[in-house]
Amino acid sequence: MGIKSFQGARKQQKDTSQPTLLKVKDYMTTSLITFKPEQSVQEVVESLIKYKISGGPVVNDKQQLIGIISEGDCLKQLSESRYYNMPLEHDKVEKRMAVDVETIDGNMDVFDAANKFLQSKRRRFPIVENGKLIGQISQKDILKAALHLKGENWNSTTKSSS
Repeated sequence: MGIKSFQGARKQQKDTSQPTLLKVKDYMTTSLITFKPEQSVQEVVESLIKYKISGGPVVNDKQQLIGIISEGDCLKQLSESRYYNMPLEHDKVEKRMAVDVETIDGNMDVFDAANKFLQSKRRRFPIVENGKLIGQISQKDILKAALHLKGENWNSTTKSSS
């Protein structure tokens, strides 16, 4: 019986009328540079430059997402530090991070995620599962997923949304 079931499953997988769902979690980055709320903004700037990234998630000790800090947040702090004559090392991430963080579901289809990127004008979305940060999807990750579909009929791979 196990062999019959297996052959049946293979036949279903080859059926081209079935949509191929490319899930966000299959293309997300799981090795992330994260920041802590108590870190200095100067440390963040050093990491952004060192790792050639434009921002990153802020997590607590339980790996729960509590914010995002970006180059823009650091630039704003730099501008204000000059005005108020306060060095970067005295300002903490928790004071500068964005706390209203929009996340994306790891089970979301990459085409739906592409639309979400276009509507939100964001460059990346964190992915949270069971309250913990498990990854991040970027616009570049979505483009990589699209390359895997090269040569396939995209109309048969997208699901209809109403």
